[in-house]
Amino acid sequence: MTVQTTTHLNFRGEARAALEFYRSVFGGHAVITTYAELGMPADAPGADRVVFGLVTADSGFRIMAYDALGETTRGIIGGGRTHRENNATLTDQAVFVSLSAATLAELQPLWHALAVDAAVIEPLAASTWSPGFGMLTDRFGVTWSVTVTA
Repeated sequence: MTVQTTTHLNFRGEARAALEFYRSVFGGHAVITTYAELGMPADAPGADRVVFGLVTADSGFRIMAYDALGETTRGIIGGGRTHRENNATLTDQAVFVSLSAATLAELQPLWHALAVDAAVIEPLAASTWSPGFGMLTDRFGVTWSVTVTA
């Protein structure tokens, strides 16, 4: 039996921008379907928002996203704040996206791309458990835990 999980992010109107950004970072292709494309009247509020979005890349990267109807603010639903204090990570977010690669050389370009307009919580650097670990919250409010597989 094979099991695969895919992170599914829920946004308040920024799913398309987030999916396009992740495709630019990880490569591959995006599939984006709006509520209007699935039958919602085109003039209805939110009809242009994403009901199904998926980015897949040959590397195995997969992420899904959609826009919750009725939400009027921007950002990810359930987003909160994550920061470092007294050598500990403090957060009120329910979920982080974990990203790993076999080498630091593979991970660094992804890190640098995700870090554009992001809040870096822990810079990408060697740690006691990995040749490279870092944590950031990207421009959409998604926190990424980035690790070189030890």
